[in-house]
Amino acid sequence: MTLLAKATIDLIFSLVYEDLRRLASYVHYGDQHQTLNTTSLVHEAWFKLKDSPRLVDLPLSHFKSIAMRAMRQVLVEEARRRSAQKRDAGDAPLFPAIGGSGACSEQFLALDLALNELAQASPRQAEIVNRRFFGGETIEETALALGVSESMVEREWRAAKAWLAIKMRGMKG
Repeated sequence: MTLLAKATIDLIFSLVYEDLRRLASYVHYGDQHQTLNTTSLVHEAWFKLKDSPRLVDLPLSHFKSIAMRAMRQVLVEEARRRSAQKRDAGDAPLFPAIGGSGACSEQFLALDLALNELAQASPRQAEIVNRRFFGGETIEETALALGVSESMVEREWRAAKAWLAIKMRGMKG
């Protein structure tokens, strides 16, 4: 990777840094058992992205979307690590505040699997979930980022939530 490309990615990241911190704090809100703080989550995502020359020419909104996915990957890796530790130790939940649902690391991993399946069936719905759930974006922000109408986002958001709820219930039993 050239020095210019690296400097460009650094500049892009600095432009979205505060947004990413806000998004990371949204995911972490109320989590008593987190081992990654908001800043660490953003930085871990940055380490995943920093050497990717393909990011240089992306629009800012697309870069932000990729960064949100990187944060989700970091959270999944952390959930897997915590889940493995729980088998050896106690039963402390990792993400009790995600979506206000009292989710633990196993539920978060199940959500990740379900989202990966949803991405195969409906990439746009999966992107809407990523932006709304992990990114904390409003309907309006998501519609603007995806270049679709707000009513389309609302319909797809409802459909995705229903699909995920059914899928998650099926994973429990």
